[in-house]
Amino acid sequence: MLTLLENRGRWVAGLAGLCLPLSFAPFHWYPLAPVLLTILFLCWDGQSVRESMWRGFMFGFGAFLSGTYWLYISIHVFGQAPLAIAIMLMLGLVTAMGLYVAICGYWVARMNIRHDIIRWCLIVPACWTLIEWGRGWLITGFPWLSLGYGQIDGALRGWAPVAGVYGVTFITAVIAGVLTVLIKGEQQHRKFATGIIIGILIISWSLLDRQWTVPGNSDLRVSMIQGSVSQDRKWLPEQRQPTLDLYKRLTFAQKDGDLVIWPEVAVPDLDIRVSDYLNQISEQARARDMQLLIGILVAGEEPGQFSNSLIALGTAAGVYHKRHLVPFGEYFPVPGFVRNWMRLMSLPFVDTTAGPRVQSLIKVKDILVAASICYEDAFGAEQLDFLPAAQIIVNVSNDAWFGDSTAPHQHLQIARMRALEAGRYLLRTTNTGITAVISPTGHILDQLPQFEPGVLSTTIQPYSGATPYVRFGNEPIVVLSLLLITIGLYLSRAKAVKD
Repeated sequence: MLTLLENRGRWVAGLAGLCLPLSFAPFHWYPLAPVLLTILFLCWDGQSVRESMWRGFMFGFGAFLSGTYWLYISIHVFGQAPLAIAIMLMLGLVTAMGLYVAICGYWVARMNIRHDIIRWCLIVPACWTLIEWGRGWLITGFPWLSLGYGQIDGALRGWAPVAGVYGVTFITAVIAGVLTVLIKGEQQHRKFATGIIIGILIISWSLLDRQWTVPGNSDLRVSMIQGSVSQDRKWLPEQRQPTLDLYKRLTFAQKDGDLVIWPEVAVPDLDIRVSDYLNQISEQARARDMQLLIGILVAGEEPGQFSNSLIALGTAAGVYHKRHLVPFGEYFPVPGFVRNWMRLMSLPFVDTTAGPRVQSLIKVKDILVAASICYEDAFGAEQLDFLPAAQIIVNVSNDAWFGDSTAPHQHLQIARMRALEAGRYLLRTTNTGITAVISPTGHILDQLPQFEPGVLSTTIQPYSGATPYVRFGNEPIVVLSLLLITIGLYLSRAKAVKD
């Protein structure tokens, strides 16, 4: 096996990367992640800087090629971009993601430390974690397929409220380092590696039943509306009124309830164009002592400006404007001449206006709600802006852009991690699925089938208190990773001087 890794390391790393998405939803083969990462570590062992970078790139390219293939669906099938442009954009992102792992390979090769335990169980996991964290915010950030998300159903899930998703990533990489030492390390190092894995299992087991937050005494009756209006029909003029009627009918079919949530941009129009409709349903909701949270485009102060928003109607008013926009989906970081070309090609070219970083929490019967829209919930550190004040988390989305692919399942898994990190209920309402109620422990309590209109009703409790992750965010795991990398650089330099 080691000979194969030596001679065909690039292709082995690429194949391992292609298999990595199997450790995420909807497959949930989470034990596969540390095994595949071990293969990459073995591919890196003893290689030059250039070869390590190539092997890292192949792993990352393969992982994102199979893990985010659904970008093609959103760009070409529903976005109606020409095939060549769709493939170019998809491969451009996949290549960029591969470069992150190539950078990790560079640092692994540069820190060639003799001690297997220090190198594979501490330094290399720190490099992987820091690169993954950087990928989550650099430029615009793309935190998809972070290793920690795939472990939410395994024994490592208890680390999430303590150190967040990147803490789970670090522990996953440490396990891969342990497996690497067990395969190729010296006898004394293997014994030490066995002790590390036993220690991880003991701590992980002790964290599983730990409750960091406490429920309140009041209950909140919630209904989530899944209209299931297909993306290719949503914005057709003839579909506008049927969509408005559908959401109104499903909403007021509920005999009682405190809160009804509609998905992202459930209303296919600007708020100023449907003001009469909004006033009418607001009055009906108020008469029933009900509050609505409605996804809609809100017109800005200047002509042509609008924001992707969640507005509160009925018993109380409020609004949340989406803060973290999707590049090439909601804004286009391109020069003017490219916009002119996009206009000629009938491609989207108008930017959505981002909401301010600091926004007020939405109140529902004196319960504070933290809102996020679409893939904002993938940026866990940004959600901390509303915690621990918020007692419930709401995410509205429209995964219809990705059809019947793995994307909605991966997105739901990300939402589960946010609930687990915060120790609060997360109510996830989507257009075509997967609408779900997620417990403070990250478990799915109930969900609606995809591509079917329906209403998901439940009763939940607000939670208070703060998990360690809510208190400290990503700083501890980032500082630890930087410290370990600094140690690695020092030991590597000392080794070079001694040699």
